Order: sequence, then C-alpha cells, then structure tokens
Amino acid sequence: MVKMSLDTVQLHSGQVKELKVAPSSNGDSRESWEDKEEFNQDHLGLKSNPEPVIGRRARKVEGGVFFPKPENAVTVAVSSRVLFRTEREQKVYEQEGVEEYLRFQIEHENEPFAPGPAFPFVKALETVNVRLRELYPQSEELFDIVLVTYNHAHVGIRLINTINHHNLFIERFCMTGGSSPIGYLKAWQTNLYLSADAVKVREALAEGIAAATMFMPEKMTAVSESQLRVAFDGDAVLFSDESERIFKAHGLDKFFEHERDNEDTLLDHGPLKGFLEALGKLQKKFYAKGQRLNCPIRTYLVTARSAASSGIRALKTLRAWGLEIDEALFLAGAPKGPILEKIRPHIYFDDQMFHVEGAAEMGTVAAHVPYGVAQHHNTKKNPSVGK
Repeated sequence: MVKMSLDTVQLHSGQVKELKVAPSSNGDSRESWEDKEEFNQDHLGLKSNPEPVIGRRARKVEGGVFFPKPENAVTVAVSSRVLFRTEREQKVYEQEGVEEYLRFQIEHENEPFAPGPAFPFVKALETVNVRLRELYPQSEELFDIVLVTYNHAHVGIRLINTINHHNLFIERFCMTGGSSPIGYLKAWQTNLYLSADAVKVREALAEGIAAATMFMPEKMTAVSESQLRVAFDGDAVLFSDESERIFKAHGLDKFFEHERDNEDTLLDHGPLKGFLEALGKLQKKFYAKGQRLNCPIRTYLVTARSAASSGIRALKTLRAWGLEIDEALFLAGAPKGPILEKIRPHIYFDDQMFHVEGAAEMGTVAAHVPYGVAQHHNTKKNPSVGK
C-alpha cells in the first residue's frame, strides 16, 4: 500500500484510523492553545528582531493589486498543513511540548516550509487569476485564497516568510490560536475548505461548507502549470448518496433497476456541487471572450458508474443544473488510479478511501470527502460499482 502523510489520520487496512496522539499545535488542533492565555517570547529567550528572510522575492499581480469581496470571489480556504510540509514541526510538538515547539518555530522562522499536497493546486488557482485579470482587469470574480491555521499568531511570521519565498499571493490569514475556524469559514463565504484534519472537515461539511481531507502521496505526478484540472467522483461528492445507499443495502442489480426507474428524476446535490458550480462560473468568463478551447480550467467526472446502465441519470442531472463537465469518464467499476494518472489533476475528490488510496498509488493528490453512507462501510474490501 502506498504511504501517505496524513498528520492526524493515517490509512490502516483501507480505512481512516484516528491516531491517539497529543493535539497538534501545528495548524490544526483546537486544544493546542486553549490553556495558553499569554505567549511570553522573553520566557523562551528568543530575539525579538530575527534576521530577515534571505532571497525573498517581490510578489507581483498583473493589472494591479486589489482584494475581491467575499461575495464576489471563489474563496478557497487552505490549512497550513496541506499547503506546506510541517512534519518536522509536528514531531517537535508531540515529543517536546508546546514551549519547545514555539521556540523551534521562531528560531526557524526564516527557513521556508517545503510545498505540501495543496501547493500545486493553489499555484494553479493563481495562474487562472492572472488570466482572468488580463481579460477582466476590474472584475472581482477571482479565486481568493485564505490560509487557515490553529497556530498562535507568532508562528504566522514563518508562514508569511514561506509565502513570500514561494512567491504566493495569499494575503488573507485566519490564525485562530486554538479556536475552531468554522465560523470564520462561513464569514469568508468559503467555497472550498482543504485540511489535514478529518474532524474539522466533517464539521465544515455539517455546516454546508464544501470540504475535503487532503493526503500527500509518496510520489507526486507532475501537473500542468498553465491549466487548473479538477476531478470529481459522482455519488456522495457532486451528487447525494441516494443511489449509493441503494447499492449498499440491496446490491448491484437493485441499483441498476433503481437508476433505470429514476432516469428522469434528478439526483439531489452533494457537498461539492457548489464548488463545481463556482468553477463553471469562472469558465464561462473565458468562453465569453472566445477562449473555450484555451480555457485554463478543466473539470472531470471520474465515476465507477457504468455509462449505459446508470450514467444517463448523472448526465441529465448535471445538464438540468446548468453545469458543464469537460470530460466524463464512466469506469464501470474499473480502478480509477490509472485514469487519474493520465488526467493529472491538481486535485481529485472522492468519498471512499479505497479510491483515494488508488489515486495516491499512481501519484495523484487525492482528497477525501467524508460524506454519505460509504463512511460506514469498509470500502477497501468492497468498492462501490455504483459510484
């Protein structure tokens, strides 16, 4: 089985298993700072004026610098632990405690973090923004990236230094000092939340926020630097888990029968439908300028449904929603990993860990959407053909 860096969760026998470790202060654990009323830098014996980052590059935004209003932007909130690699700092916290962790972060704050699994995705969002600004210089319909972390504000200096080092355009931070970020995500009108913490992802989904848990594959396939590619599973991701429930309860034959009988009945929406809708809205801005064939956003439906037996209902639902999907691949139960390797998406969303693992084995950055009936089944043993 492929090894993936999961921080607070890990793969074990095809399932997500919670690790019983001390809460992480490295971006995603609530209890890390609850008991710390005040952070005393002098107590740690640290310099108040650390040396500046060497080699910092200026960040430029074509067409001027401005920040879109949340109601106009497509807001993507990203945890610091999926945007960057922070395993070493995590280990310091778990083995030596919060005070040593703080000392370590401040003493190393001029050393940038390495890119994490969400890094290529965020870079692709920024590439799309450059193209949008070229076509619509005054428009606020852009991707807006918010960095979300449970960290204390003092650790933010290292995060800012890292962002400058990698020439990322991220100006909006949410450093909660141990508090839950969910309320802030709602205030930002977040369209997508990516985290390493499955518990927080479930909390976000419960509040109606599209969210997924990201994983770092042992190897990462090279992805496009000029086109954002996003791949979605169907049932329990774009659509509800209605059909998946039929399959789990009554088997494949009943599932096919149910889909035939309900061919003209639209599927209900799933947790990621709104994000696909937001992508489609930006795609149409390129189409309006005659750039359909040169659009820097491309979307994919990668489903284990079969086309003839159950695919038509999915396509009719997307059409009724007014959503275009650039490519639809109905695999009829075949493994998704090899197909995703050919697509090379920046991110792939699926509700079953079986498929997340299969994608990661082939080098695809996959994100788990913990939603629907599949969360109660061992999908490693019996992957859904109906999905």
